[in-house]
Amino acid sequence: MQPEVGVKVMAAFFVVQTFSKIKGGMRPDLPVQAQNTAHARRMAERLSLQKEAVVAFMREGDPSTGDYDEPLLIATFGELPDEIMQLQRVN
Repeated sequence: MQPEVGVKVMAAFFVVQTFSKIKGGMRPDLPVQAQNTAHARRMAERLSLQKEAVVAFMREGDPSTGDYDEPLLIATFGELPDEIMQLQRVN
């Protein structure tokens, strides 16, 4: 069954982003998609043992339009920029 025309199809995306240290700062690595909040948290914790910094977050949005809400933090490890640390956390 297809959604009605004009109806938003909201989906939740769970992402774990790692960062590697480079000369003069940090470089984001390729993000990895997780299955849910718990999976993202476990993955971030595990990756934090190997990487300088890790952030797990979720976003809800409509992939067909590219319309997404602000990201919500699930977990953070290491030193991350203030703009990441100031994001609202998942309840």
